[in-house]
Amino acid sequence: MAIKIYKRNTAARRNMSVVKSEHISKKRPEKKLLAHNVKKAGRSHGKISVRHQGGGHKQRYRIIDTKQKKLGVNGTIIAIERDPNRSSYIALVKYDDGDKRYILATDGVYTGSQIIVSESAPVQIGNRLKLKNIPSGYVISNIEVVPGKGGQVIRSAGSGATIMGHDEKYAQIKLASGEVRLINRECYATIGRISNGEHNLMRVGKAGKSRWMNKRPAVRGTAMNPVDHPHGGGEGRQPLGVKHPKTPWGKPALGKKTRSKSKYSDKFIIKRRSSKKK
Repeated sequence: MAIKIYKRNTAARRNMSVVKSEHISKKRPEKKLLAHNVKKAGRSHGKISVRHQGGGHKQRYRIIDTKQKKLGVNGTIIAIERDPNRSSYIALVKYDDGDKRYILATDGVYTGSQIIVSESAPVQIGNRLKLKNIPSGYVISNIEVVPGKGGQVIRSAGSGATIMGHDEKYAQIKLASGEVRLINRECYATIGRISNGEHNLMRVGKAGKSRWMNKRPAVRGTAMNPVDHPHGGGEGRQPLGVKHPKTPWGKPALGKKTRSKSKYSDKFIIKRRSSKKK
């Protein structure tokens, strides 16, 4: 991995940088594993329902096998590719039976690497096995929360969770946020951290690149009129002017907990995620 910093030959590229990897394949994506990706542009029935979305480069969706139900079949990674729909890299796997599938690439897995999915597979990078057969201290990713449903958590670039210990029925998992929760030991997880950990070091550099990524400009509420936003109005650069900041629709926007008080999974959380230091 290397961070490429562009020459400062224009004002737009003065601060632009991208992540370059020598392991990325230059082949075109597997045609049978592509699907149409219809853009909604943040609109419902033609009306904006999610602000700051729209435009963006035309993309095709890559069908990712998060369940990886090819149990006991050896697979060979034949390509590592970029996916425009996610921050991590994806790996094209060809199994011994001839089937090809995309999976989330873990850090340390390259073209030619061998992987296998099994209840008690060898504990090595890229293999997928049940939590009950993974020793404490290992970093895992693409973790199932409900057995058989497929990986649901720890799927973004550079993220990884750590197995803290095992109980009779559950494994104690420390997530990337610092939260410690119980997950059924019958759930599957992949050994290793998700690839492209340097993703957060990339600098967009210019407004046009944000537009390529389907992001439209975000206007500060304090720059608006009172009729347009609760923070609007005043002479010049005024502060918020309200005791409790709100969204344009009057909902609390600072410090308000949005998690449901009757969330079914509360009983599985041992320790909440640590709050950000101010």
